[in-house]
Amino acid sequence: MRILLATLLLIAPLVLHAHEVIRVADGDSITLQVGPRRLKLRLAGIDAPEMKQAFGIQARRSLHQLCFGTDAQYDAIAIDRFGRTVATVRCNGVDASQAQLERGMAWAFRQKDRDLKALETAARSNKIGLWSDPHPVAPWRFRYAGSQDATCHVGSRGGRYRWVNGRKMYGCP
Repeated sequence: MRILLATLLLIAPLVLHAHEVIRVADGDSITLQVGPRRLKLRLAGIDAPEMKQAFGIQARRSLHQLCFGTDAQYDAIAIDRFGRTVATVRCNGVDASQAQLERGMAWAFRQKDRDLKALETAARSNKIGLWSDPHPVAPWRFRYAGSQDATCHVGSRGGRYRWVNGRKMYGCP
């Protein structure tokens, strides 16, 4: 019996969970209705502009158009520091992370997935979405722009930098 069960687990495809998308918080976060409770999901592999950032509203609108009110399938990967489930998400059969990148509405995480990075590069080359801005600001830089550590400094050779989370980041907004 154990051998049969083990064989079935190896042969059977992974089951994706499908639930209705009831909220789109921003360009990379959605909420699903899972029975009586709500499940917050963060799209894996991308980082979209913050809502108060340039293209933040457009990124949310893009994800809303793709996913809101549909039955989304997801495959959980991890839990982030905010308690959201990080997952690959498909809305109407379309990978939401890939769609956001193709539409120029997000950055791909650098070393996570070469396919996602290629989609970002294509959108960047064609100046689609946020890449139409001559100087787009990455969301991880925007988040810390107002912090005490975000003060712009000028180095001995004239380079401009700031300290973000204990790291020297070159370039100031």
